[in-house]
Parts: sequence; structure tokens; C-alpha cells
Amino acid sequence: MDNGDTEPSLIRLARASGEADVDMAPVNLAERVRALRKARDWTLEQAAQQAGLARSTLSKIENGQMSPTYEALKKLAVGLGISVPQLFTPPSSPLVTGRLAVTTAGEGEAHATATYEHELLAGALTRKSMLPYRARIRARSFEEFDGWVRHDGEEFLYVLTGTIRLLTEFYAPVDMKRGDSAYYDASMGHNVISTSDDDATILWVTALS
Repeated sequence: MDNGDTEPSLIRLARASGEADVDMAPVNLAERVRALRKARDWTLEQAAQQAGLARSTLSKIENGQMSPTYEALKKLAVGLGISVPQLFTPPSSPLVTGRLAVTTAGEGEAHATATYEHELLAGALTRKSMLPYRARIRARSFEEFDGWVRHDGEEFLYVLTGTIRLLTEFYAPVDMKRGDSAYYDASMGHNVISTSDDDATILWVTALS
């Protein structure tokens, strides 16, 4: 990953038993509604439109600035595709969002720099937990970088073509070939250079912290 201007852009309630128990809910409604909305990857505007509520109303609910009426709760539940009791019930398992993004070969979002040529994958999805991309390694020496690359999160790389050298500030350089992979702390200084005649290519996945 390059530490130029491109990097930041890549990197930058009722109980289940019944609706009659709405006023006895142990779950924080504001946090629950916000979590349900974000799990669906909806903006405030999108969620408000789905529920038939004003954006300002939904914002106040999510920030605990108002207690919604039962009618508003019913609209909110319908918009989220759940029952009113589920608004107040913590999920027993992670929410299934059904998100899917397919990027056909060569159709990723391009971000070229002096040292790397990134092709961002799954660019249509927002609020991702990880950033997957294919990178062509142009750099041939450490001196081509403006020092070490460092950023939050953890990172995984897999060599697709050619050979590379993984440079890190705490370990000896590691020479890698097609099929080799590495997983590392991205806050540790790191750079990748190509050691093959042609630019090497790798699959890079950054897990956001």
C-alpha cells in the first residue's frame, strides 16, 4: 500500500414474548436502532424513507433525544423488516445483511500511485470491515517510498504473479513468490517491492480496526 494521497481514500425495544412488554425493554433503543440500520448499510435518509419517518425523527431516536410513539415504533419495525419486539431484543446471533458485491476482472476502481497500482474490489459497498484490492507492484527499491507505510488495522497479502519482497521495520526482508501469503500488523512499518522483471501482482486485504 502506498503512503501518498491515495492511501487514506482506500484506507480513509419489546421483549420477544410480545408487543405488550414494550415499556419493559432492557435494550437501549437508540443503540439497537442504529445497529440495525448500519447492519443494512443504510444511511439515515434511506432508513427514514423505508420507515416513512422524517430523517430528523430517526436521528433523534438514534441519539436518544426522544421517546418514539408506538406508531413510530411500528413504522420503524416495518421499515427494518422486523417485529416491534425485535427492536428491543438483542440479537442472539449476528444479523444477516445479505450484502453481496461482485467485481468482474478489470472492473475494479483504479487508484494509481508512483509505487503501486491499486484496483479496489467491491467498491460499491460502503462501511466495509475490510478493504480488498488487487495491486500491481511498481516499486523496485525501498528508496522509492517516502519512508515506511503505516496505518490502522491488520493486513493480508497473497502473491498472484511474479515475485516480491516484503519489507517490515521489525523483521528481516521476506522474499515471496506466487502462492505465498503473509498476515501482519499494518501499524508496523511495511513496504512491498517487486523483485521480478515484470511488475508483480498481489491480492491485498486490509482489515479495518
